[in-house]
Amino acid sequence: MTPIASQPAEGSLTSNAIFLTLTLNREDAALDRFRDFCADLPSLVRAVGFRSPAAGLSCVIGIGSALWDRLSMGARPRGLHPFREIAGAHHAPSTPADMLLHIRAERPDFCFELASQIMLRLGPISTVEDETQGFKFFDNRDLLGFVDGTENPNGADRTAAVIIGPEEPVFAGGSYVITQKYLHDLAKWTAMTVEAQERVIGRHKLSDIEFPDAEKASYAHNVLTNISDAEGNQLQILRDNMPFGSPARGEFGTYFIGYAREPGRIETMLNNMFIGLPPGNYDRILDVSTAVTGALFFVPSENVLDAIGAGRTLERPEAKEPEPANRTQDSLGAGSLQTQK
Repeated sequence: MTPIASQPAEGSLTSNAIFLTLTLNREDAALDRFRDFCADLPSLVRAVGFRSPAAGLSCVIGIGSALWDRLSMGARPRGLHPFREIAGAHHAPSTPADMLLHIRAERPDFCFELASQIMLRLGPISTVEDETQGFKFFDNRDLLGFVDGTENPNGADRTAAVIIGPEEPVFAGGSYVITQKYLHDLAKWTAMTVEAQERVIGRHKLSDIEFPDAEKASYAHNVLTNISDAEGNQLQILRDNMPFGSPARGEFGTYFIGYAREPGRIETMLNNMFIGLPPGNYDRILDVSTAVTGALFFVPSENVLDAIGAGRTLERPEAKEPEPANRTQDSLGAGSLQTQK
């Protein structure tokens, strides 16, 4: 049996990233060329990254719901669907995207070169929906001044949170990813006192130390995005968020990108943020941060990418029941997820 090889979805944070979201042209020829690209992507990354292994170049490709349907793979990832728009106290839009290219490296020139080579292949057969270039800001802080990604899992916990297991045998080794581009009103944010900002986030700004639970506001970001299943197991995701911006244009933002072994846990976090828990008790960070994009993708294993490139179909055997710690609202039914206070 061929060993399952995952794409580098659970890779470590880097100093630079480029996020490309594209929509594939409707012609059959475009679909054929996309298949060829999937087959060639690993070698393309190796060719560019060979110049300096220390640059740590990697690329993850995610495939959207509509494009997966066009590929006629025979089996479908059960968590794959279009991003669900959220209309609550604030709005989370759903925006077009057939594919995501998440390019990471310690050097911006390697990200730039790989993106250029990718667009030579995909540019003639696709429409660019968004290109965002992210960068590391001081000690992994966002442009609001707080450290981002403190609670990311590590080691075996990271793999358990990110990589699909026996619950989806055909797609084991894959992952799901949700992306959103947020624009910040920094003038409004900086007009707030540091104490008020800390209350919104649930952490001390300078030290990054989390508030004791008893001192957190019910609307704090780290309250609404900390969730558990019915058995009390924390449901984690991997955030690889990056700041982006242009001081000359007055543009300041965060590109949210969250990986998980199923998307329900990320969607629950977003519902808590935008609608509130209970409804109306929304994440106050949204008073200064506006979501302008929203998309959901399936991240195939390298084995499935090979099948796409070769034009093979997939057969789904009977799925095994997931471990309790991995169960979510989608697998257990409505109301099974609980927010961890």
